[in-house]
Amino acid sequence: MLEQLLIFTRGGLILWTCKELGNALKGSPIDTLIRSCLLEERSGAASYSYDAPGASYTLKWTFHNELGLVFVAVYQRILHLLYVDELLAMVRREFSEIYDPKRTVYNDFDETFRQLRREAEARAEELKKSKQTDKPVNNKKKQGQVQKAGSDKGSKKSEGSLATDGGDGDKAKGHKLENGHSNGNHVEMEEPRAGVVNGKENTSSNISAFDVSKLQKRTKGGKKTDTVVNKGSKPDPKKKATKKNRVWDDAPPETKLDFTDPVDGNGSGNDNIEVVAANQGESMMDVEEIISSDSEGEVDDNVQKDSKPEAKKKGWFSSMFQSIAGKANLEKEDLEPALKALKDGLMTKNVAEEIAEKLCESVAASLEGKKLASFTRVSSTVQAAMEDALVRILTPRRSIDILRDVHAAKEQRKPYVVVFVGVNGVGKSTNLAKVAYWLLQHNVSVMMAACDTFRSGAVEQLRTHARRLQIPIFEKGYEKDPAIVAKEAIQEATRNGSDVVLVDTAGRMQDNEPLMRALSKLIYLNNPDLVLFVGEALVGNDAVDQLSKFNQKLADLSTSPTPRLIDGILLTKFDTIDDKVGAALSMVYISGAPVMFVGCGQSYTDLKKLNVKSIVKTLLK
Repeated sequence: MLEQLLIFTRGGLILWTCKELGNALKGSPIDTLIRSCLLEERSGAASYSYDAPGASYTLKWTFHNELGLVFVAVYQRILHLLYVDELLAMVRREFSEIYDPKRTVYNDFDETFRQLRREAEARAEELKKSKQTDKPVNNKKKQGQVQKAGSDKGSKKSEGSLATDGGDGDKAKGHKLENGHSNGNHVEMEEPRAGVVNGKENTSSNISAFDVSKLQKRTKGGKKTDTVVNKGSKPDPKKKATKKNRVWDDAPPETKLDFTDPVDGNGSGNDNIEVVAANQGESMMDVEEIISSDSEGEVDDNVQKDSKPEAKKKGWFSSMFQSIAGKANLEKEDLEPALKALKDGLMTKNVAEEIAEKLCESVAASLEGKKLASFTRVSSTVQAAMEDALVRILTPRRSIDILRDVHAAKEQRKPYVVVFVGVNGVGKSTNLAKVAYWLLQHNVSVMMAACDTFRSGAVEQLRTHARRLQIPIFEKGYEKDPAIVAKEAIQEATRNGSDVVLVDTAGRMQDNEPLMRALSKLIYLNNPDLVLFVGEALVGNDAVDQLSKFNQKLADLSTSPTPRLIDGILLTKFDTIDDKVGAALSMVYISGAPVMFVGCGQSYTDLKKLNVKSIVKTLLK
């Protein structure tokens, strides 16, 4: 049974709800759908599942993009209602005819909805009955086929009995040989078997005979083929002669191929080192990044290139007239070429294929049915919609001001705890030291906790960073429980008055359940203020697997009813990827957590914020 059906605008104004249904929904499925699906560019999905205490709902929706309306139906997940999609389409069609932007009450739509609902339910019942009537017919057909097959087998057996079971094939012959009852009769049985059975066995014998004759012909003509091969091998010396121009000795390379000479010419390397040493005092987190406007021109050029083939197909006059008058309504066929080009472009920028596909589906769902404005192209409209979607995804939904949270924790006289987690070799310890350096720049007292008791050299590495930064470190050596070490470190920071505790953990793969269980225990026992996932900017499709499985394992292995998941992302090695910035989009889309830090070098100052506009423009170049 349908639980609820709502019609509301994209601005959030509810225009109509079904008063007949009037069921009180448990939890807040509509708010969750808007927050986690429609606003997160996941509207291309077919349905959304919502779990509440004592109830599980399935939500389906459709849009009227031209009018800016959203139609949502809610029903119990255990029920498989076949008419919901058709009912939503009918409601969308009928309501769009009476919709007026100035009206806010539509009580006259109640009777229309009753009729539409009865029609949809009646069609679903007819479809169900037709399926039930089709099943016995299909069963009878299958039974007839089985009987025919049985009669065929019986006739074959009767024929085989005349030939002393020769028709049973190689299996029967093998059984006779094993039981020792052949007595040389199997030689005599092979001749009548070929004569009695006129089916597949004659053809197989003919095929084998044909193959033998072919082999004989090939062996007879072997000399000719050898001569052909010998003739064909004559040009080999000529090929060797052409390679004489290449020199394979130890001669020095030519000067034009030596690219190392200009580097050491004027000692530019030493100058760069001095500049870096002079700027060591200021972290890049506090420097605002300036975006040049050149990227906008490049985006427009790409749009024009993409639109040239469409102009050739439609003709000059039709494309010109359409750009002036505007298209009536955008259809899926109009959007597909531009969306395909966008999807390919996103994947070349290292966006995971699954994420790129979902984004394109969501953009298509938001544009389908909209009227194309005058003097605009489909490709530019799609690009603008994708840009808005990417900005909306990458913009944090909550505050990521760590300094404010640190001061709030300081007022409560407790340390602010940050746990760094991630897979092996992504740079957790190095970037932990960068975060510590940035906090020291803002007069925040920091203490490190060496909870990587698994990897050899991990404690020594963190000890070196602590000595260079002149900050305290809490360590207990190796082969200790990291959860207990972190707890004791937090207690020590509380006694010493440290403002922040940065907890370093061992690298672990997302499929390693024992280590994931230990991490879940550490987070549950210490309840940190921030769980940072440290990931490489180099990964593509693997980013989706890492983050989704980390969150899933933390939720499954936690003993708390409300498990802690990943709160933020720290992207490392961002200076090595050029324009392949898609990992940031993939990680944010799959987890919903914002990118809080970006590592872009080897020194302590090489830590900065994620510039959303710069990332979006790079993705759409």
